[in-house]
Amino acid sequence: MILIGIGASLPAPDGSAPRETCMAAARALAAVPGLRLETLSRWWESAPIPPMAGAPWFVNGVARLEGEMPPEALLAALQGIEARFGRQRPFPNAPRTLDLDLLDHHGLVMDTPVLSLPHPRMTGRAFVLLPLAEVAPGWTHPATDAALDGLLAALPPQELRPMAPLPGASPLQG
Repeated sequence: MILIGIGASLPAPDGSAPRETCMAAARALAAVPGLRLETLSRWWESAPIPPMAGAPWFVNGVARLEGEMPPEALLAALQGIEARFGRQRPFPNAPRTLDLDLLDHHGLVMDTPVLSLPHPRMTGRAFVLLPLAEVAPGWTHPATDAALDGLLAALPPQELRPMAPLPGASPLQG
């Protein structure tokens, strides 16, 4: 199982709203050769972490994929998708048009200058763990064996809420 965090807080260069960008990014993930999109969480709105005065809220979700692709190649594919949506990195935790995070890659544990798995900051972020629970409810942290329920219970308070689905739409459509 491969888990990808999807997030956006700024309009894309074409003016698309963050939710539309996230849906388009999920479709782009489904089109990566060698991967198959198994399921997608609903979309969540969350305040920026760390808090940033005047920064827009994020739209977040998690995609569960299956397939075989080396994690470094997948990271490059994710960064290519981000670039197509105008991703800039002016400073850490800046508002962004798209953020794709490789959260887990078949339970692999690794830490290199290019990639750390599982994602090193995911366990403290409700905007990751709540949608992750929707797509992989039995997930355990590959490095610590911590159960998802325990990680959720240990979260500090965070501002987030599930977004209402668009009428008659799947998560890929809203």
